[in-house]
Amino acid sequence: MSKCLVLLFVVLLCLVAVPFVKADWTMFRADPFHSGIGTGDPVLTPTLLWKYNTGGAVYSSPAVVNGVVYVGSENGNFYALNATNSGQIWSYNTGNSPGVWSSPAVVNGVVYVGGGSIIYAFDASSGAVLWNYTNGGTQPILSSPAVADGIVYIGSSDTLQGGYIYALNASSGVQIWNYNVKAAASSPAVVNGVVYMGAYPCIYAFNAVTGTVLWNYTTSIGPSDSSPAVVNGVVYVGSWGFDETVYAFDANSGVILWNFIASGDVDSSPAVANGVVFVGSGGHILGSTNDGNVYALNATNGDKLWNYTPAMNSSYGNAVSSSPAVVNGVVYVGSYNWNVYALNASNGTQLWNYTTGGDIESSPAVVNGVVYVGSDDGYVYALGNSPASSPSPIPTPTASSSPTVPEFPSWTFLVPLIIITMAVSLLVCHKKHKHAVV
Repeated sequence: MSKCLVLLFVVLLCLVAVPFVKADWTMFRADPFHSGIGTGDPVLTPTLLWKYNTGGAVYSSPAVVNGVVYVGSENGNFYALNATNSGQIWSYNTGNSPGVWSSPAVVNGVVYVGGGSIIYAFDASSGAVLWNYTNGGTQPILSSPAVADGIVYIGSSDTLQGGYIYALNASSGVQIWNYNVKAAASSPAVVNGVVYMGAYPCIYAFNAVTGTVLWNYTTSIGPSDSSPAVVNGVVYVGSWGFDETVYAFDANSGVILWNFIASGDVDSSPAVANGVVFVGSGGHILGSTNDGNVYALNATNGDKLWNYTPAMNSSYGNAVSSSPAVVNGVVYVGSYNWNVYALNASNGTQLWNYTTGGDIESSPAVVNGVVYVGSDDGYVYALGNSPASSPSPIPTPTASSSPTVPEFPSWTFLVPLIIITMAVSLLVCHKKHKHAVV
């Protein structure tokens, strides 16, 4: 039985070690379907671990993969920074005006991002340009790429008269298909072979391989920069202008399930956790910058569970165009009032705020107990728990009659497999031992 005991020990060691596997934030909104959910300890006592001066406003939202922070700056540079100490690993000057507003996606060792009017693919380790695709326009790429099944999906407002949604081969940058729209600042979500995206004046669902329009819905003004989140067969997205609405669509048919009228433009992209939709509002196109709120909505019917109104900044207002990140019962989001907030997901109570030197349109990425976010003051910030703190998860609310979206860590799915493996291994060892005795 000694071999069986050794096997049991090894399996148990794996079971203990699995929860400590590092989680990553690989693209805008964390994953291709834009859940906005992270794993790991919540940051409850924020300490500035480091800040990095890019020399230009940071609208780009960081991706964090294998201990590296990838982020763009309005100064035209794209950076790879050491996540622990902000040491620059590499940078690339796109030479494009008005810089890198797009947020990167990091998949299979390649970084995809829009810079100026060009879409780039970089080697994640060295920063070498693997390919680039020029859209032929003059407008900056605000959309952030989603990568799924070897295809890069991204939007572009190529000219003042119109833009395109592109599907590019992830290895070569060769165009697979495109679709002409008036403007495409939203970032695509990809689920089960369907691409969901807001593009003025519609919400679209495309066949991911062919680009065929499966359905679309025209709002009263049109989608904003808000990017869809697709969870449990429902598409959640915001709209701006005179619309100022959060929508929930059936992902298959495009039928509206519910809509919620917010206090201002909804440029923020929803995060969805445990049957609750978290999203910000506050206009900077047609609405006032003084109407900022963070909302928690019942994912099934759109009922408001709570809202949080950031404090006013006399010069910049309190609009929330930053998109929330949800980690173990805490909602992290930025505001035009220069602050990053941590809110209790159950009731919206403010846990803490951290003041930067500029308004925050970048959306937080939360990895291994650290919040990474950009600010218009030109800095990328890393906020973590103070060494003396012992963070513990805060329960995330589950709205009544809402679909459950478990906020389980990414390793959880391995537990049943490990248990089954243990059982089978012990059974085999037992049989072998029994035969040996006979």
